[in-house]
Amino acid sequence: MDPSDQKFFTVIDYVIFAVLLAASMGIGLYYALSGGRQRTTQEFLMADRSMGCLPVSLSLIASFQSAVAIIGVPAEIYTHGTQYWFIGCAYILGLFIPAHIFIPVFYRLRVSSAYQYLELRFSKAVRICGTLTFIFQMVIYMGVCVYTPAFALNAVTGFELWGTVLATGLVCTLYTTLGGLKAVIWTDVFQTVVMFAGQLAVIVVGVQKTGGVADVWRKVWEGNRISGLDLNPDPTERHTFWTLGVGGVFLMLSLYGVNQAQVQRYLSSRTEKEAVRSCYMVFPSLQLALALSCVMGLVMFARYCGEDHSDKLASSSRDAMVIYFVMDMLHGLPGLPGLFIACLFSAALSTISSAFNSLATVTMEDLIKPQYPAMTEARATLLSKVLAMSYGLLCLAMAYLTHLMGDSVLQVALKIFGMVGGPILGLFCLGMFFPWANSIGALVGLCAGLVVAFWLGIGSILTRSTRPLPLECGANATIAIQTAFNNTTLSQPSGLKRFYSLSYMWYSGFNCTTVILIGLIISFLTGPTKEEDVMPGTLYPLLGKLFCFLPEHLKKKLCCVTPLGQTLAAPQRQPSQHKEGNGLAFPQEDRSSLEERESFLPETFVEYETAV
Repeated sequence: MDPSDQKFFTVIDYVIFAVLLAASMGIGLYYALSGGRQRTTQEFLMADRSMGCLPVSLSLIASFQSAVAIIGVPAEIYTHGTQYWFIGCAYILGLFIPAHIFIPVFYRLRVSSAYQYLELRFSKAVRICGTLTFIFQMVIYMGVCVYTPAFALNAVTGFELWGTVLATGLVCTLYTTLGGLKAVIWTDVFQTVVMFAGQLAVIVVGVQKTGGVADVWRKVWEGNRISGLDLNPDPTERHTFWTLGVGGVFLMLSLYGVNQAQVQRYLSSRTEKEAVRSCYMVFPSLQLALALSCVMGLVMFARYCGEDHSDKLASSSRDAMVIYFVMDMLHGLPGLPGLFIACLFSAALSTISSAFNSLATVTMEDLIKPQYPAMTEARATLLSKVLAMSYGLLCLAMAYLTHLMGDSVLQVALKIFGMVGGPILGLFCLGMFFPWANSIGALVGLCAGLVVAFWLGIGSILTRSTRPLPLECGANATIAIQTAFNNTTLSQPSGLKRFYSLSYMWYSGFNCTTVILIGLIISFLTGPTKEEDVMPGTLYPLLGKLFCFLPEHLKKKLCCVTPLGQTLAAPQRQPSQHKEGNGLAFPQEDRSSLEERESFLPETFVEYETAV
C-alpha cells in the first residue's frame, strides 16, 4: 500500500488520543483536589498506605510494561522468533521471591524508601550510594521510555518527533506533580486497560487481514519463527532457555524485588497481606501482556515475511516496523489507530510517572530529609512536588540521547536494568542474606559491580554483532537459517571478545554475583559484622533455610538462624552505643540470643518507624 496513505489520523483517532491525555490529567486533578489534597509527604509519596491489592497489582504491571515492551517485544519476535517467550518462565520465581522475602522485610521495617533499609543494615554512606545509583538508572531508562513511542510514531506517521516527546513528558509530569502516588496508581489502572485493548484490537484485525489463524500459523511455521526449547548452556548465546528462564529471574528480582518504583507500591498497600497478594496478581497479567506482544510479532511476520518495507519507513529500525504494521492493519478503521497510539502512550505515561514519583521519593527521603530533619511537612511536600517536576524535565533531556544507541529499544532497556539494576540487587542480597557483610564490603562490592557492569556493557556495544533470522518464508527460510548457523559456528569470538559477547540477559545475574562475592571477601578481610550488631528485622534467614539439615550448633556458628522479625521495642537514638554511621541503636536487652529465636515469622512484630 502507498505509505503516504498512512500519514493521516481521522478526527476520531485524534479524539481518542486526546481523551487518553485528558483522562490522565483529570485523575491527577481529582487527587490534587480531593482527600488530603496531597498536603503531606505521606499522602503524596506513599498514598497514605491505603491502597488495595487490585489497583496496586495493575500499577505494578503498568510500571514496567512500557512502550518499550509493546514495541520491542513484537519487533524481537518478528526478527528472532519466539525464543524470547521463555522469559515467562522467569516470572514465577521473579515474583514468588519478592512476595516472600523482600516485601515482608521492607513492609515490617515501615520504610518509605527501599534505600532506608541500606542505612539500617549497613550505614548512611551505603544508603546514599545506593540512592544515587538508582537515580542514575531510572533517569537513563526514562529517556528510552519517553523517546521510544515518539520515535516510532514519527518514523511511520510523520508526527513531529520532539512535539510528541514534549506532550508525553509534560502531561505525565503535571499529573504526577498534582496528584501524587494515588494519581499515578489510578492512572496506571486506566492505562493498563487501554494497553490491553489496543494490543488486542491490532491482533484481531491483523489475523483477519492475514487470512485467518491457520494462515498465520502456516507462515510463521514455514518462516521458522516458532522456536523450540533451546537448552544450549553457552552464556554467550543471546536467547536460550537458560539465559531467559534463569538469567531472567535476576532481571525480574531487580525490577520487582528492590526497585523503588515497585517497592513504593508494595508499601502503599493497606496491609502486608495485600502487598503480597498484589505481587501474586501480577503474574497472570504479565503472562497475558507477554502473550499479546509475542502473538502480535507473529502476526506481523505472517503479514510481511519475504517483503522489505525499509523504503516505506523513515527509519530502518525493526521497532518502527511495528508501528508501520499497526497503521497498515488498522488503516481505514476509524478510531482503532488512535486506540493503539493511545495504548502505546498509556504504556509510556504509566512507566515514566512511576519513575518520577519514585525518584522524588528517594531524593526526598534519602538525600534531603536526613540533612534537614527540622523541615516542616508543608515545605517537604512542596519540595517533593518540585522534585517530581524537575525529574520530568530531566528525563525529557535524556530522551534526546536515546536515539544515539544502535540496539533495539528492548535490548537497550534490559541492558540498562542489567548493568545498573544488577549491582543494586546484589547490594540488597548481600545485606539481607549474609549476616557477616559490613558497610565497607557493601561499598566496595557495589563499586566493583558497577565497574564490571559498565566494562561489560560498553565492551558489548563496541563489539556487538546481532544475527537476526532471515525474513523469508518456506523452504528458502530453512536454507538461509542453515547457512547463517554454519557461518556463526565458524566465527565464534574468543578471549575478551567472548566475555563481551555474554548475553545481555545474564547481566543482572553476573553483576549481582560480582557485588556479593567482592562484598563478602572485603567484609571478611576488614572484619565481619557480628550478628548481635545487625539491626533486628534486616536479615532473612536464607542460609538457615538452605542448611536446615545441619546441627543447631553449626547453624549458630554460621550466623544463619536469625529470624526475619522479632517483638521489639521501637529503636531509640543512642549515639554513644550504636555503630558509627547507622544512626540507630537498640538497647542491649532487646537483642534476643540465637537460642530464643523460635520461628522465622513470629505472630507479632512491632512496626517501628525509622529515624533518619
